[in-house]
Amino acid sequence: MEPGDAARLGPERVVRALPPRLLLLPLLPLLLGRGLRAAASASSSGAAAEDSSAMEELATEKEAEESHRQDSVSLLTFILLLTLTILTIWLFKHRRVRFLHETGLAMIYGLIVGVILRYGTTATSGHDKSLSCTQEDRAFSTLLVNVSGKFFEYTLKGEISPGKVNSVEQNDMLRKVTFDPEVFFNILLPPIIFHAGYSLKKRHFFRNLGSILAYAFLGTAVSCFIIGNLMYGVVKLMKIVGQLSDKFYYTDCLFFGAVISATDPVTVLAIFNELHADVDLYALLFGESVLNDAVAIVLSSSIVAYQPAGLNTHAFDAAAFFKSVGIFLGIFSGSFTMGAVTGVVTALVTKFTKLHCFPLLETALFFLMSWSTFLLAEACGFTGVVAVLFCGITQAHYTYNNLSVESRSRTKQLFEVLHFLAENFIFSYMGLALFTFQKHVFSPVFIIGAFVAIFLGRAAHIYPLSFFLNLGRRHKIGWNFQHMMMFSGLRGAMAFALAIRDTASYARQMMFTTTLLIVFFTVWIIGGGTTPMLSWLNIRVGVDPDQDPPPNNDSFQVLQGDGPDTARGNRTKQESAWLFRLWYSFDHNYLKPILTHSGPPLTTTLPAWCGLLARCLTSPQVYDNQEPLREEDSDFILTEGDLTLTYGDSTVTANGSSSSHAAPTSAEEVLERDLGMGEQKVSSRGTRLVFPLEDNA
Repeated sequence: MEPGDAARLGPERVVRALPPRLLLLPLLPLLLGRGLRAAASASSSGAAAEDSSAMEELATEKEAEESHRQDSVSLLTFILLLTLTILTIWLFKHRRVRFLHETGLAMIYGLIVGVILRYGTTATSGHDKSLSCTQEDRAFSTLLVNVSGKFFEYTLKGEISPGKVNSVEQNDMLRKVTFDPEVFFNILLPPIIFHAGYSLKKRHFFRNLGSILAYAFLGTAVSCFIIGNLMYGVVKLMKIVGQLSDKFYYTDCLFFGAVISATDPVTVLAIFNELHADVDLYALLFGESVLNDAVAIVLSSSIVAYQPAGLNTHAFDAAAFFKSVGIFLGIFSGSFTMGAVTGVVTALVTKFTKLHCFPLLETALFFLMSWSTFLLAEACGFTGVVAVLFCGITQAHYTYNNLSVESRSRTKQLFEVLHFLAENFIFSYMGLALFTFQKHVFSPVFIIGAFVAIFLGRAAHIYPLSFFLNLGRRHKIGWNFQHMMMFSGLRGAMAFALAIRDTASYARQMMFTTTLLIVFFTVWIIGGGTTPMLSWLNIRVGVDPDQDPPPNNDSFQVLQGDGPDTARGNRTKQESAWLFRLWYSFDHNYLKPILTHSGPPLTTTLPAWCGLLARCLTSPQVYDNQEPLREEDSDFILTEGDLTLTYGDSTVTANGSSSSHAAPTSAEEVLERDLGMGEQKVSSRGTRLVFPLEDNA
């Protein structure tokens, strides 16, 4: 160190810059003089320090033990809630009670427990006092605090309003039952979404694929922007009347529109399934809700990513708008690709290995590969909900055929149980959160405006789209179907999970409270009115799509009229989406033989110069079997020559002849053989086509 460096650094920095040995030389005489005097007191102070340290360790162990006990109690509370819900569900099914679904029941039990925890437990302080950090202009996510030479790490939980400083986090039990929002996304949502894709009834889904895509994509976008703009008007009104105490931007309103556009008609669909309601109506509602959740979460992410240039970050900017649209398309397509690729990889692994000889290992691998799709997509910046949904559809279409009989049954039952428990857990937590959540913002004007906006957004979503879809559909979506779809726009687990994920700001807290109340209303009131609504709209129930209806035409309703003119106008094949019709041939001839043990040999479908590759990829089972393996719920296409329409006592073929079917083409023969239909006829009553197919499962 040079002499000039001392003047430049200053006395304090000079000391820090000196080597350790030079620092000790001037202090050596002083240390020797004080060493003997300090020796006597060192032993006593050291003993006191050891006693203090031991007491602190004992207190820390007691706090950890108490925290562990409270964690166990909180988890036990939810397990008892689920147990009570299951027993009550059994009682309702035994008594044939349909006015309240199991999800609504779980919410009621959650409300009761929430009231007990909020008002029936004693308050215990979780902190000693508040410390001021006036020198910092922002909140840090992690703080490292030095307390008497010991360092402690603290993490940020969120901002607290000044009026709630004295009451927040005073009850440790309330804090324990408040879960991290990531628990919902990473643990509870994956089995719910995967089960929706894995249990998808592909036959009815793909038959209405075009309409489902229109409702899910275009309809959700329309609903989002209508609700967002209406709520922006409500926010302006709140500002005029003085009921808005903090900032609420237009982008916040659009975000609320995306969150609340995620429909979850689980109650309605459960009643439809129990009563065997019309399969096309079921497919439209179920397909819309499945894809609608995926669209809503990607749409909300795109709105959050909307960042205009300039000082006003909430003004409209065309470049930022198109950037958000690009983000939406990129996230959705990337998530879709990731989910499909994971399903394809699982199918290849199960095909080219002997895992079917070990059903336990096969089921475990299937479970881990399916769940990892969600986490992989989230880790890569995509949306796990979209990825795991299409992974479930791919697994059901390809991997399911490669599994052993035991693994097929296990995977179906495993994800069905996980879906049931996760869904009821979320609805129980909804009831609990109404009283245990510490940051509710109740605004009557905003809540009433949200109900009106949702109603108008749903109406603008269903009726105009149905009109345009009916222009191209042979099997029209009747007014009774449209009214039922309008009525069935319930909100549920996805809307709640999106709302609770971010409750840091005043606007997001108001959104969460309003979303919670909307879910309560739709599940209890709309879900409870499903059965009367089916009767009032004259929608037929008790229909089994896989069996021929009884010969008496009066035993069921005709959806689109029962006159001869109406029947002749609908003298067409069973509706199948054109996109699926284009896809089927490629899938049947190439993808199925590559990824599964079913389908025609690749040696017959690939060119001759690909013979070696075809023999390597074709499974030996394809050559051994006389016919391809059939799925439990086969995809199919029917041509006009395959149908016989029955009206009263007369039988007419689809080509107008009353004597025989039109000769099928070679592709049609493959499809008949694939379905095992043989010479079976496909009958119709009125305009409702019902397939008398045998259950080949």
